[in-house]
Amino acid sequence: MHDDISAYERQGFGATMAPKPPYGLLIVDLVNGFADPAVFGGGNIAPAIAQTTHLLAHARSQGWPVAHSRIVFADDDADHNIFTLKVPGMLTLKEAHPNSAIVPELTPAAGELVVRKTVPSAFFGTGLAAWLSQRGVQTLLVAGAVTSGCVRASVVDAMQYGFRPLVVSDCVGDRAIGPHEANLFDMRQKYATVLTREEAVRATLA
Repeated sequence: MHDDISAYERQGFGATMAPKPPYGLLIVDLVNGFADPAVFGGGNIAPAIAQTTHLLAHARSQGWPVAHSRIVFADDDADHNIFTLKVPGMLTLKEAHPNSAIVPELTPAAGELVVRKTVPSAFFGTGLAAWLSQRGVQTLLVAGAVTSGCVRASVVDAMQYGFRPLVVSDCVGDRAIGPHEANLFDMRQKYATVLTREEAVRATLA
């Protein structure tokens, strides 16, 4: 093990955080624009969407609260922000634009929350934390895109709001594999449990 990696174990990072019911599922920004490599997609996002369809079916079968997030800016760009200075193309994600629509295979069902946001975190400036708390969620499974951006920001905020984040490693994706792997490592060390979909299903049925 490289010395810089072994330092995490030596300093006490990466402790076990067992999933604790009740469970909820957050699907971050799996919209058409992030599914399309010509827009904001690429990397391993397509396989993550395919795996998330199975995770969503499991969550629904178990009656978990399910929330989805979308990036949506005002038609006149009145809510432009620092995020859009760094990534100007985000301003193309409007309420009625197809790129901002959740991919068809993950279409929200009745009773599932759809969070509209203009920053990476699905929690910042939204009612998501209160919605999950009202439903008693203790452990929040997280899927979506991208691992190094909106997923990570949402996981950190989930932890800060007192939820136990469980990042489902094959249900999150990024346009580049290096940032995806680095951020899974970092979230595992500091903020979340990281499991594959099969492992997560087994853990939540235990």
